[in-house]
Amino acid sequence: MARVLSVLSVLSVLSLSPALAAEAEWPGWRGANRDGKSPDTGLLKEWPAGGPKLLWKLDDVGSGFSSVAVSGGRVYITGNQSGKLVLHALDMSGKRDWKVSIDAEWRGSHPGARATPTIDGGNLYLESDGGLVGCFDAKTGRKHWTKSLLEFGGKVQTWSYAESVLIYRTLAVVRPGGKNCLVALDKKTGATKWMSKGFDAAPGYGSNLGAFYKGEHLIFAGTAGGLVCLNARNGQVWWSNPWSAGNTANCPTPAFDDGYVFWANGYRKGGICMQVGITGGRVAARQAWTTTEMDCHHGGYIIHEGYIYGNNGGGYTCLELKTGRKMWDARGVGKGSLCWADGMLYLFGESGGRAALATCSPKGMEMKGEFSVQGRDPSWAHPVVIGGRLYLRFDTNLYCFDVKAKD
Repeated sequence: MARVLSVLSVLSVLSLSPALAAEAEWPGWRGANRDGKSPDTGLLKEWPAGGPKLLWKLDDVGSGFSSVAVSGGRVYITGNQSGKLVLHALDMSGKRDWKVSIDAEWRGSHPGARATPTIDGGNLYLESDGGLVGCFDAKTGRKHWTKSLLEFGGKVQTWSYAESVLIYRTLAVVRPGGKNCLVALDKKTGATKWMSKGFDAAPGYGSNLGAFYKGEHLIFAGTAGGLVCLNARNGQVWWSNPWSAGNTANCPTPAFDDGYVFWANGYRKGGICMQVGITGGRVAARQAWTTTEMDCHHGGYIIHEGYIYGNNGGGYTCLELKTGRKMWDARGVGKGSLCWADGMLYLFGESGGRAALATCSPKGMEMKGEFSVQGRDPSWAHPVVIGGRLYLRFDTNLYCFDVKAKD
């Protein structure tokens, strides 16, 4: 089984009171491995009527679509406030420790913070809608360094930059787009380590994925020009595939497991699965299958035990990883996002703030509880489950719920 490397450093378990203890960390976009899967166990298998217990709510994090990062006894979230992109750091009870302005807010179509902070080794990495990439002290918010993606020939897209910075080994990997489509910076200093060559494409709206497979360090990126795989050591393009090139907007992050990389997009495009092979130190890939059964605008997908579960149009679908065979369709909470924890799927709808708990099985989806939170549509933030807690971001509101099973 391929092992997707943790893109972030693992920090020590927090020594907080039992009521506030964070049992594990979710240090950035889609979790420690960027696979949308939580290490939590001992969670509720069914929610009570009205949903799980609300621990706290904060209603002034600013407008946005970003998700939380949880690390080092803090919860981090971004939002647009008073013309600025603002980074908030909260303690585990929801009390704000500090907030800092990162950049001017982007005022184009669908304004609101895009990127989820990335925590690594006591530092926080963030990319603004305008393409400012920065490294900050995770305890204080103090700036260490910043770089602009425009320095590398990047250009702000129709709906702005939206990626969450990938920390992979010693690198901060970002995607300016253009002839230097991907760039790796030294995560400590911001110095340029490499720039990709030979793949010229606009960046798209997703984030990069790092993986270690059969002795090779790989970077996968779903761009406006298609899917590309790079050598993480030097930025060399190993292979690319033009699937979804020129699509209206390519938003989801690729998923990788057992030698297969899957990438799906919305606007009736669907998905592609590539089987990666390594021979004689060279990385190549063959197209395993394509599908129209995963029309995924923003909500993403997870891979679990040989099956892909993800947003498909107005609901959710399960596909077999190696063949693309459709196992089922289900409405769930309608179009929305998801994550996985303790054998269950956590769903969060684009409209109406609907959240749900559902089974994760190729035999079908069974709903095990549902409730709603307040906010202004659309909601494109992904749910996060970590430390026995469910975090939901809807517009300017951030909610924290207790989903730990009781003894």
